[in-house]
Amino acid sequence: MKILSLKTLFVIGFLFVAVLLKAQKASQAVHSFRYTNPITRDFSQSMRDNMVLKVGQRWYMTGTSQPIWSGQNPGVRLMVSDDLLNWKDAAWIIDASKLPKDCPYNGRFWAPEVHQIKGNFYLTVNSGHEGPKTGKQRRDDHKIWIFSSKEIDGKYTLLTVNGLEIDKFFTNDATLFADDDGRTYLYCNGIGLYQAEIDLQTGKLLNDNNGLNGFSKIIGPKDPGNPDWMYAGIEGPFVIKRHGSYWMFFSSWTRGYEVGIMQAESPSGPWKLASNNPIFGSRKQSFRKDLAKREGFDHIKYEDTKDPYVEVGHNAVFEGPDGKDWICCHYWLQGKTIVAFDHLPLYAETREQLGIEPLHFENGRLSVNGPTWQPQVVTWEAVNNCSGSCWSANDN
Repeated sequence: MKILSLKTLFVIGFLFVAVLLKAQKASQAVHSFRYTNPITRDFSQSMRDNMVLKVGQRWYMTGTSQPIWSGQNPGVRLMVSDDLLNWKDAAWIIDASKLPKDCPYNGRFWAPEVHQIKGNFYLTVNSGHEGPKTGKQRRDDHKIWIFSSKEIDGKYTLLTVNGLEIDKFFTNDATLFADDDGRTYLYCNGIGLYQAEIDLQTGKLLNDNNGLNGFSKIIGPKDPGNPDWMYAGIEGPFVIKRHGSYWMFFSSWTRGYEVGIMQAESPSGPWKLASNNPIFGSRKQSFRKDLAKREGFDHIKYEDTKDPYVEVGHNAVFEGPDGKDWICCHYWLQGKTIVAFDHLPLYAETREQLGIEPLHFENGRLSVNGPTWQPQVVTWEAVNNCSGSCWSANDN
């Protein structure tokens, strides 16, 4: 039997290690994702308050359909994309044209969201009939409505038969958060932000005899100590749990449209404003001045942001192409020609569209490097021959 020399064994070992390193490098292929905001541009795809959810290998999107402010809109639209860039219609979860006129939620279907919780999909939407106008104020029969379905684009069943509201006041921008212990929480806005624990089996709030129809107030826009940028109003809550804390995003229209964040050690608070607020957004005095004068907050002083947008806000958080947290919301490019006023100026050239950015966590804070409007490239290494990064939501 021939014995291999030490030199031969060394060469074999070297080749073996080289093959392993090559295989490891192949399993860590570099992937990239290129995007330019706003993602959608076509008027036919315009939505406000965009919410994106990844299911399997596809992304789904919903939001407030046009027209936003005046009269009824077509319902709750669901769009789908295989690459997060090109979108097409998947379904109308609620088609207003098929609802009876006396349907209590047949109105302005604002800020819908779809959440996947315990294998089911839950739609929250804020809608109702337009109420009478007293002076400058209009009292709408505007409530939270929650539906459930086994499939994201399937038939949804109403859970909240009578709707949910904060002490018979305009209730809007509902969102859901399911904690690790199986408990689920509902957040929304009225004059400020509110919260409640909810039983999704029945659609009922667990403490409906306490507080404001079961809701408790988190924060108001004019609470003592609040910064000026929140003064006019706050809305659009969205909650995630990351890095051992709970984070609530929200938006304000005081200086344009901007996104802030609060942190807590429990999903029911107490919530503390982050030190780096607002984390991103857009400010244009010329766009906001008429509303500010009309609603009495034109004394707030600020400088315009150096971006091409008039609004950036009302966000959600979703799993991006690299498997990590991304933020989505509506981006509204400033147009050149104002053709009408419908609560806000309307441009001939632009409408609210989907915008996305990576969400970062550094030095104990969440942040966004945006809003962007020039071409962006995000790269990452994918392991184990995954098409993406093989990341799961629990890793964060």
